[in-house]
Amino acid sequence: MFQLDQLLSPGLTFCAAPGTSKKKVIETASTLIAERRTELDAAEVYNNLLARERLGSTALGDGIAIPHCRLSGCGEAVGSLITLADPVDFDASDGQRVDILFILMVPEEAAQEHLDILAGLARLLSQAAFCDALRAAESDSALYDAAVNYEH
Repeated sequence: MFQLDQLLSPGLTFCAAPGTSKKKVIETASTLIAERRTELDAAEVYNNLLARERLGSTALGDGIAIPHCRLSGCGEAVGSLITLADPVDFDASDGQRVDILFILMVPEEAAQEHLDILAGLARLLSQAAFCDALRAAESDSALYDAAVNYEH
């Protein structure tokens, strides 16, 4: 069973982050993640997330994206929840700009876990009430609490 609180930590939850483009948001997120998870290299995170985006946008529509990748230096699944101060173009099929991102990194060999977590995140982020609660958060801690305490 998918448990968000096992994937997300308060230190990897960022409310109203700056961003002007998809690449800049991914770059900023990669740096923030690597600062808090020192076993991860910011450049590797960035390059792998961008490589995945080149295969096709990870935007789900309705202002949501789940950039994700598998990393050799990653020992366990790591998630980062980010809301943006200003929505950015993420090449979403519905044309909407993205303001909520959940970045997922998993160990390179964790193919099935990767798919299972993505499916759980997609189900959760497809719930309008959940996304409304995230968008209403005004601090990193409020965003974390809104995410992990949401009643499905």
